[in-house]
Amino acid sequence: MKGITLASGIGLLMVGALSAQETPRVSFNVGGGFVQGVGGSGRRLDTGWNFNGGVGYNFSSYVGLMGQFDYNQMDINAATLNSLGFPGGDVNMWSLTLNPIVHTNPRGPVDVYFIGGGGLYHRRQEFTQPTTSIFTGFDPFFGFYPVAVPTTQVLTSYSVNKPGVNGGVGMSFGTKWHVKFYAEARYNRMFLGGDRHTDYLPVTFGLRW
Repeated sequence: MKGITLASGIGLLMVGALSAQETPRVSFNVGGGFVQGVGGSGRRLDTGWNFNGGVGYNFSSYVGLMGQFDYNQMDINAATLNSLGFPGGDVNMWSLTLNPIVHTNPRGPVDVYFIGGGGLYHRRQEFTQPTTSIFTGFDPFFGFYPVAVPTTQVLTSYSVNKPGVNGGVGMSFGTKWHVKFYAEARYNRMFLGGDRHTDYLPVTFGLRW
């Protein structure tokens, strides 16, 4: 009887250990890709690039909570610049969000998951023009001399912080080391007040573990 009890206890400990190995309590992700403006943003902005990183907690193998930082950069398109009379410009968006995540097949080789949430969004827009700056160069033969270097001059800049939300779906491909490659598309909306908002769709590829 004691042997059976001892064996049962060891079995339960082994199951618990395996379960813990399969589902680490703390998770991380890092990735990057491209971003596309949606709606009014899409009519004014070119396709840009994005970066995403986060850390989270797994309540179970199916449900977790991710805290994430996202950065997106998109150039203002030529038609919009021409209509406003500026030579160049871009829009940069970053966000700090808290996002529940739900996995459909967390222990399988392919897992479709749903993620979404909200938090603080920051938008910075700049209108620019090309210019040159003069620096002092040095050569052992010629000595000190002026050097003209092409640079970008910021004509006007505007930043704002507002709340926003996001939601999307992703697919991850697992490995035996708990590291998963993922591809994810997530719709974002930053509320600017009234009926104004900035909408964009980052498509991100990266690693999740």
